[in-house]
Amino acid sequence: MTRAYNFGAGPAVMPEAVIEEAKANLLDYQGTGLGVMEMSHRGKPYMEIQEQAGARIRKLLGADDAWELLWLTGGASTQFAMVPMNLGAKPADYVVTGTWSEKALAEANKLGEGRAAGSSQATNFDRIPKQLELSAGASFVHITSNNTIYGTQFREAPVVDAPLVCDASSDILSRPLDMARYGLIYAGAQKNLGPAGVTLVLIRKELLERSPKTLPTMLNYQTHAKKDSAYNTPPTFPIYMVGLVAKWIEAQGGLAAMERRNAAQAEKLYACIDAHDLYLGHAQPADRSHMNVVFNLAEPEREGAFLAQAAERRLLGLKGHRSVGGIRASIYNAMPDAGVDALVAFMNEFAAS
Repeated sequence: MTRAYNFGAGPAVMPEAVIEEAKANLLDYQGTGLGVMEMSHRGKPYMEIQEQAGARIRKLLGADDAWELLWLTGGASTQFAMVPMNLGAKPADYVVTGTWSEKALAEANKLGEGRAAGSSQATNFDRIPKQLELSAGASFVHITSNNTIYGTQFREAPVVDAPLVCDASSDILSRPLDMARYGLIYAGAQKNLGPAGVTLVLIRKELLERSPKTLPTMLNYQTHAKKDSAYNTPPTFPIYMVGLVAKWIEAQGGLAAMERRNAAQAEKLYACIDAHDLYLGHAQPADRSHMNVVFNLAEPEREGAFLAQAAERRLLGLKGHRSVGGIRASIYNAMPDAGVDALVAFMNEFAAS
């Protein structure tokens, strides 16, 4: 079997070494006689898996004991509500850079006084807003660090007075973070962390004190912090896979090495786009994402042929989101250099045809 190159936005490409290791343990994990999916979440073998996964994430990000690490479910979409429920939203500031930050703001507006402190909607989200109008005494400031649909990315987090909340679903573990700038970071796993089904939340312990006791039990961060993310059955197999991905990133040289590789891959694709009149990049160059390369064809009628011919070469998942159209190449951590090289070669040939 020849594996395809998966450029889909998520569920996304996984490191082959991780898949192979998981495959070897599906039936019998380290001589226990059980696969990880069958283990009790309160048994010692699984508890060690979860502890090791969390320790690897902490080490990679530099998250010390001031941070609580939670394994939750419901994806980033549930966090859109949990964040204002737990931290308060009277008011809360949102930097609106695309569909997901719009949805996060909409949830905050149901619960308090969420407001847009900056937006690039007027230019179809082709850039990151540089001038922010922040509220005095805001409960928090929310950003979406990378925008999968429009292909923009914060190069660095803004410096703000209120706790900075970041939806890092599509670029978590792709580069080092200055953790001192953040109050809460959340990420759905299905792009850079592992398979769909688990959501990582890192929250400063002092912010846990904000969670009202009147919240529904499962929507209160303190519930999960007090029970080591085992108040109910956690998504055990996805957590195991996240641990393997974190171990794989360590073996690649850590987050600094991932950042260098991701930047090099993205630069190859953007150079190809800029070299041909046929390809029109969506994002402004200064804000181009290293995770999601979004572009249109100057001849839209050729997009169908582009996608069909790419699929023939086993270059899959390249269709752009319906709100932008065109092409989207998602090049998360696990995308091998050979996949990017194959896509660039195809794009050059297609442009010349």
